[in-house]
Amino acid sequence: MTLLPGQRPSIRLLLVDDHPLVRDGLRARLDAVAHLHVAGEAGNGQDALTLAASLQPDVMLVDIGMKEMNGLVLTEHLSAQHPAIRVLILSMYDNPEYVSRAMCAGARGYVLKDAGSHEIIAAIDAVAAGGSYYSAGVAPIPRRPSGPCLSEREREVLILLAQGLSNKAIALQLDISVRTAETHRLSVRRKLEIDSAAGLAKFAIEQGWL
Repeated sequence: MTLLPGQRPSIRLLLVDDHPLVRDGLRARLDAVAHLHVAGEAGNGQDALTLAASLQPDVMLVDIGMKEMNGLVLTEHLSAQHPAIRVLILSMYDNPEYVSRAMCAGARGYVLKDAGSHEIIAAIDAVAAGGSYYSAGVAPIPRRPSGPCLSEREREVLILLAQGLSNKAIALQLDISVRTAETHRLSVRRKLEIDSAAGLAKFAIEQGWL
């Protein structure tokens, strides 16, 4: 598709929130913007994963406080299974710890739900372009240079790896696919720069996880 002078590239969105009224409000606000297109919406994490695979949106707006699979866990799955999809957390929580956990899970931005339309649109544009965006006054807690940013799922995989479990056994225990377990294993070893099970066990013990 050839863009006209001054025309912005279209951004395909997927909305994920367990409150239909919230989704309706977001769709109405975003569909009114020329370069934004809401390709779909989901009310829970599992439906979101299914739609992510079929629709392949550019950006997913994800709520944290969902039942069964919360937004942080969903973001971890998306980061492992669809790394090209950029996740923007849209939440009512301004706790910096939530922001840090969201970033560790793979989110590209964090916007508060009471933000104005202009800020939400600016956040979408920023993460779609490969950048990041935080609502004013919200920022992740700085991590120690020596402290790698592992997601909750990566920490679970690390503990099981340290115990000597295979990818197949980890997948069975965590109820994930073997491919996803392998993806998390590679991510853990890359972040920690540790290849051996003994080294992983030593790190887990030092962190107090074993």
